Amino acid sequence: MTLNEQAIEQALIEKLGDLKYSYRPDIRDRTTLEKNFREKFESLNRVHLTDGEFSRLLEQIVTPDVFTASQHLRDRNSFERDDGTPLVYTLVNVKDWCKNTFEVINQLRINTDNSYHRYDVLLLINGVPVVQIELKNLSITPRRAMQQIVDYKNDVGNGYTKTLLCFLQLFIVSNRSDTWYFANNNNRHFSFDAEERFLPIYQFAGEDNRKITHLDTFAEKFLAKCTLGQMISRYMVLVASEQKLMMMRPYQIYAVKSIVECIHQNSGNGYIWHTTGSGKTLTSFKASTLLKDNPDIEKCLFVVDRKDLDRQTREEFNKFQEGCVEENTNTETLVQRLLSNNYADKVIVTTIQKLSLALDDDSKNGKKRNYKERLEPLRYKRIVFIFDECHRSQFGENHRAIVEFFPNAQLFGFTGTPIFDKNATVQQIEGNQASYKTTESIFQQQLHAYTITDAIEDRNVLRFHIDYYKPEGKNPPKSGEAIPKEAIAEAILTKHHAATAGRKFNAILATSSINDAIAYHELFKQIQAQKQIADPDFQPLNIACVFSPPAEGNKDVKQLQEDLLTEKADNQVDPEGKKEALKAIIADYNAQFRTNHDINNFDLYYQDVQKRIKDQQYSNSDLPHAQKIDITIVVDMLLTGFDSKYLNTLYVDKNLKYHGLIQAFSRTNRVLNDTKPYGNILDFRQQQDPVDEAIKLFSGEFKERAQEIWLVEPAPMAIAKLEVAVQNLDKFMQSQGLTYAPESVPNLKGDAARGQFVNLFKEVQRLKTQIDQYTDLTTENTEAIAKVIPQEQLQAFRGVYLDTAQRLKVQQGKGNTSPEVEQLDFEFVLFASAVIDYDYIMGLIARSTYDKPDKQKMTRAELIGLIQADAKFIDEDLIGYINTLPVGQAFDEKAIREGYEQFKAEKSARELAAIASQHGLEAAALQTFVDGILRRMIFDGEQLNDLLAPLDLGWKARTKKELALMADLIPLLHRLAQGREISGLKAYE
Repeated sequence: MTLNEQAIEQALIEKLGDLKYSYRPDIRDRTTLEKNFREKFESLNRVHLTDGEFSRLLEQIVTPDVFTASQHLRDRNSFERDDGTPLVYTLVNVKDWCKNTFEVINQLRINTDNSYHRYDVLLLINGVPVVQIELKNLSITPRRAMQQIVDYKNDVGNGYTKTLLCFLQLFIVSNRSDTWYFANNNNRHFSFDAEERFLPIYQFAGEDNRKITHLDTFAEKFLAKCTLGQMISRYMVLVASEQKLMMMRPYQIYAVKSIVECIHQNSGNGYIWHTTGSGKTLTSFKASTLLKDNPDIEKCLFVVDRKDLDRQTREEFNKFQEGCVEENTNTETLVQRLLSNNYADKVIVTTIQKLSLALDDDSKNGKKRNYKERLEPLRYKRIVFIFDECHRSQFGENHRAIVEFFPNAQLFGFTGTPIFDKNATVQQIEGNQASYKTTESIFQQQLHAYTITDAIEDRNVLRFHIDYYKPEGKNPPKSGEAIPKEAIAEAILTKHHAATAGRKFNAILATSSINDAIAYHELFKQIQAQKQIADPDFQPLNIACVFSPPAEGNKDVKQLQEDLLTEKADNQVDPEGKKEALKAIIADYNAQFRTNHDINNFDLYYQDVQKRIKDQQYSNSDLPHAQKIDITIVVDMLLTGFDSKYLNTLYVDKNLKYHGLIQAFSRTNRVLNDTKPYGNILDFRQQQDPVDEAIKLFSGEFKERAQEIWLVEPAPMAIAKLEVAVQNLDKFMQSQGLTYAPESVPNLKGDAARGQFVNLFKEVQRLKTQIDQYTDLTTENTEAIAKVIPQEQLQAFRGVYLDTAQRLKVQQGKGNTSPEVEQLDFEFVLFASAVIDYDYIMGLIARSTYDKPDKQKMTRAELIGLIQADAKFIDEDLIGYINTLPVGQAFDEKAIREGYEQFKAEKSARELAAIASQHGLEAAALQTFVDGILRRMIFDGEQLNDLLAPLDLGWKARTKKELALMADLIPLLHRLAQGREISGLKAYE
């Protein structure tokens, strides 16, 4: 039986009663909420406040800033009483959150200003509202449910900024069978950006990573009083540098708990198997901060194995908590901090290399460093070592040195790819026994696992599409065998557009040696230069190349190469030749990107390459495509420990296996949005057997289903799904008495039918987006796709989709919208092309005016269809402009751009004049008012008062006129602002 919202609400309140929450049906408005808070505050702080003091207390603590309120909730605070004496107080019992009072209220009406919002269920800790639960009886997407709360928070007069609701920490959305939760935040971290990425939204899970989604079970596991207290006090992170709240994911919480418990019990070492991309830095930060307050622990060292990771990790730790980790500029600084009694030096981030030197008693320049001797007072203390990517940093002499010098130390390792017997390569010899070192042999026990299989199931990382490239010819290469570089380069140039969704994303080419990387860099230059000569319209790919130079005594490069074994060995042979080649590569890079890097400052060049790969935002108009990297050629670099949401493709021309293979593949599978459905692997070495072996080894408990979970379906299966989606759309149109055709969509009757079309066609587009990025489509596949949905028909459907969706979007959140429309999630990002950008369209418009058909890329009709089908141009009136251009008169691109700007300005002036006339205002005065808003990007209420003053209206009539005028102005202001946010405008939306 399907329960309605009221029944779900009542069942939840009963469940919370079983969990010993006190139900308070008497708290239904702001007055009773504040009265209850006052009682709890006075009891906790053993004080009686006068009415004036309580009023001033509320004025002091209630703030629209979520981050400030969250700090206040967790801190000891001070308040000046009427007699001038200070009152040091807390809002809740911060020492023991379990000892607070836990209450549940429902159907609260806040009634602030002109808002009459009603909140389904709120959980109070010591009278402070900390959790809001919104219950739904509709099958809405979690994303849409979240958007509703975002809209709710932005509504004028909402209680989140002006009442005790400012302390809300978590939102929970449930339809009883499906439950999601997410952290509260200020607007800049609590809205969907232009690329429609998901905000961090979670489902709870048990230690075995199985989802707990039914509301009853979720309440038992997550909302139990002590558990909820811990979730808020210990497992939410306040990121100081970004002023935002982060909720730890369930597997991160279990990992931290297991480390803390292992230390509390003093039960040896352990390792955490959390897949690449699962956020282990946050996990280790939280573990180390909890250990910072453990008096039994002398020091906690978080150990990484390269200088760049040292810097990166330290910056991330300090991002979570400002100034919590200082830089260890050298080994001497590390030793000093180890010996320091300063609380700030209890947690230290360092490299394995510095730690190794600290435990080494060799001489330097004839002088003893005596680090070990100086560290002797720490020898038998309890020191905790947490190792990042322990399979790299811990498989040498460093482990032995640490264990021998610190016999009471506890060692914990994080790894995304553990070393098992099967993939072990390093031997240890004890007596006459020789055995391979595994993660378990060093760290003793696995404390928690969250494998790549778990992460794919959770959509925390993406699946893979693997194309085992087979060159044409009679003798196909064997597994691991290289094919000619020319064939590979040509294949990459042919397939790159599809693989990267029209250069929306970027790629890495992994090569087997520095010489190969150099050869590829030169080869791409030659081939692309030839193609440009043959075809003036050919758009060359931006190719970068990065490998470490010969060390030649450079400590930074030496340290870098400890994890770059191929590059380290390659640089031993003809180092001068490698050096000259790298200089030439950097010179090409400087010419391409207008930089000034050199080989002597290699680290700055390396950082710049990484930044360009990470800053691939295709919607960022400040970063033209000429400044983006399409392909980065590498040997060892960037194949481990590097993350970018805009990297989606790996070209493989080197032999990989086991953990090295998984690490390299995992560079491609960071989640962005539905335009990036999977990580793309194009393998030129026929390595299907090594891939299958690696998947089997690292799939955890899911070995039987691993292939199905990890890999996207072959093209024929994906095309079959597309065919079903198109058939469903066809059947729906027929059920409405209409033919299956784009021109029939405007004849759909009612919002429910239009909403159904939106959902059905969105699924068609989602599947088409996925298929378009397959690099192994055959001629038969392409013909089958065209038969299922011809390109012209798809483009026309996209146009009517965007028109329909835009009309329905305007209705959402208006209060009287139908449920079918309210729950729609339009995902406009699926309908925006990276290739078809503003510059591209301006060029096409110019060409469409040429007399000679051979110079036209497409006709006007085709051009208009292209624009209508792309979400980026929803707010542009390019079609109106094209229709004003005289037929047969050619314009260059500059004239087209200038003409369009003039067209927009004249159109806006006409619209403003019409609005001014409708509301009895002077057109010039309204134009000045709008220009002032756009110049400062701030809406000024005083300026609005001045604008309306000549009308000499009474208060009621003036308020009505103000709302009517702003309703007409807001769409125009948004269009003129071109996507930028106008501060202060939300109150009228």
